[in-house]
Amino acid sequence: MILDELGYLPIDKTGADLLFQIISHRYEQGSLIITTNRVFKDWPEIFNNDSTLTSALLDRLLHHTETVVIEGKSYRMKETIES
Repeated sequence: MILDELGYLPIDKTGADLLFQIISHRYEQGSLIITTNRVFKDWPEIFNNDSTLTSALLDRLLHHTETVVIEGKSYRMKETIES
């Protein structure tokens, strides 16, 4: 499963609960790729400032994870500027 741009828009309580259920169900069952521009410390803002849910979700996500941080200028912006 791939979740792209997590945190681009805030997630309400119902959406956060549903996403938690999906991630909990997939925990240790299948692969999950998440892309986001948000650092982990800002994730409670994504999930309606529910720090309990965010903590439980990150606990499952980070248990068997390999985090890749890509820093630098946006490739999309570079292409736009060069056009």
